[in-house]
Amino acid sequence: MSLARFRSASLCLARFPCDRADREETGDSGTNLRSAYHRAPRPRARPRDGARVAVFRHGEMPLGRVGCGALQSVLPAPALPRPRLLEITWPIFSENLLHMLVGVFGVWLVSRLSDEAAAAYGLSNQIMLTFMITFRFVSVGASVVVTQYLGARDRAGAEQVARASLAANLWLGVFSFAVIAIGARPLLELMRLPPSLFPIAEPYLIAVGVMLAFDAVNFSMGSVLRAHTYTRDTLRLIVVMYVVQLALSLPLMFGVAGAPGLGMMGLALAAVVGRALSFWMHRQLWISRLGIRPTFEDFWRIRPDRLREMLHIGLPGAGENVVYRISFMIILAMVANMGQTALTTHTYTMQIMHFLLLFGMAIGFGTEIVVGHHIGAGDLQGADRLVRGGLAIGFCVCVSLVLATALLGPHLLGLFSRDPEVIATGSRLLWLTLLVEPGRTLNLVVINGLRATGDARFPVGFGVFSMFAVAVGLSWLLGVHLGWGLAGVWVAYAADEWVRGLVMAARWHFHGWVPHARRTFRRVRLSSRPA
Repeated sequence: MSLARFRSASLCLARFPCDRADREETGDSGTNLRSAYHRAPRPRARPRDGARVAVFRHGEMPLGRVGCGALQSVLPAPALPRPRLLEITWPIFSENLLHMLVGVFGVWLVSRLSDEAAAAYGLSNQIMLTFMITFRFVSVGASVVVTQYLGARDRAGAEQVARASLAANLWLGVFSFAVIAIGARPLLELMRLPPSLFPIAEPYLIAVGVMLAFDAVNFSMGSVLRAHTYTRDTLRLIVVMYVVQLALSLPLMFGVAGAPGLGMMGLALAAVVGRALSFWMHRQLWISRLGIRPTFEDFWRIRPDRLREMLHIGLPGAGENVVYRISFMIILAMVANMGQTALTTHTYTMQIMHFLLLFGMAIGFGTEIVVGHHIGAGDLQGADRLVRGGLAIGFCVCVSLVLATALLGPHLLGLFSRDPEVIATGSRLLWLTLLVEPGRTLNLVVINGLRATGDARFPVGFGVFSMFAVAVGLSWLLGVHLGWGLAGVWVAYAADEWVRGLVMAARWHFHGWVPHARRTFRRVRLSSRPA
């Protein structure tokens, strides 16, 4: 089927019957999606039986009967601003940049105490980040499912998913804190922390473990706000949180007015206070922006039906991140065997690449939000156009940023090291990054688009194969066996990103996501039907 016919027919998807009762009601024979496309009326055709066609656009109200019966639960929902990709993307980019800058500043603050404290801080944060991946199971799923319900104009369904995400993530946060509080020392031993650093790292890790309970809920509440397109509000919230946290960190760490400083414990206490403030601000935004007032029951009651919807999307998405971290650690072990200079160069170059990654991540998350709205509305043409537009923007910005970074490579690397070999090798790697980052952008945009349609398992299934067979396999073959060193590792990174990206792009181009989008649309509409 041609894309033109697909686009035209997809406008009528909202009028397709959803189940046997609706097929009997409308006289539809219930044939498959392809035959439905072929017999679909023109997008502006007059509806049968005097029914009014629902124009599912963000900010417009659906009226009357719509295919699967009267959607009483979504009427009269207040209009929402129509989501636009760039309006959503730039606050997400700014938020990610702020997270990274505060993290770098935190390392600098701790390094003022001692190099030992900086080492303990860095390793403890790696443990924290590992636990935080579990929160993505729920928050990513909640974000996608909420956008789908909003696209279908079902504010009640979106609210139920939002409330269900609170308890699910809070229990994960409490469990994570319990594991850290009980097993802090075994976890540090597992990470091979030198015994001399235990007196510094163990109390810090337990203290920031309290932060996990707040972070878990904040992840969910922030994801729901972004799904409602309130990305600017979440950015302002993050700015306030970090200003308060940093303002408290300095006196608590180093002392003030003759009072002794608490060192790393002061930094941990400031972080906990900042997260508690963030939770209160998130709650106020839920009340003022979304009209949702969380109750005590919302924080402890598990809602299995809504949780299944979220985990259908969230588990594969978080699983992909876990697999990526495992493959990266394997490659890092190979780099470590190449020698200290190679490991140092890899570390510094990756720090620069993390900043290049920020825009790709932002446009990927923005694509996920807006595509979810289109899928919930049954607007497949809009979803297809959005992903293609997001790719065009992502490629242009990505190539421009990487080219500028490669030209400034020696100066940027000079901020980290004075070793001529490190600077020379790192500069060559930054030019090779011109091969890596466009492929990564392709991955981030298309995979997030697929996830928003409900097609969440294929990307992680193929990703497991590519990350181990291509990234890890080629890193060993080129970097170790053939002796290319770090250049071989970078070629392996590029090959993995492009292999995955091209396969995902082919799945999108040839409409492998359409059956998933149709099932998602049917599920949302059936959930919107009155009991």
